[in-house]
Amino acid sequence: MEELVKFVQDEFVTKKEFPQFGAGDTITVYYEIREGEKTRTQFFKGVVIQVKGTGTSQTFTIRKMSGTIGVERIFPINLPALQKIEINKKGSVRRKRIYYFRGLTGKKARIKEKRM
Repeated sequence: MEELVKFVQDEFVTKKEFPQFGAGDTITVYYEIREGEKTRTQFFKGVVIQVKGTGTSQTFTIRKMSGTIGVERIFPINLPALQKIEINKKGSVRRKRIYYFRGLTGKKARIKEKRM
């Protein structure tokens, strides 16, 4: 059964080329929003908390602060509305899923930048 699902995903799902990123990176995601007949591009800039799954079923979670409230959004990597992903900063973290980041505020919530 898994082989059949993998075959269908490889053959029929179109893949987009996005840069490699991981937990701790600050990225900007540009995606298309449809309101009636109009379409517009909106962006979501924040820190990647996790990258989950493989292949076409891969998703990633981004967290940003909107005032004093934390907002998280989960994006599938194969979402047709995704236009582009920009990496603003590469973060240096020790874990793949940085859920502890949710509880941090102020200076503790900073992530060291990885030198390129």
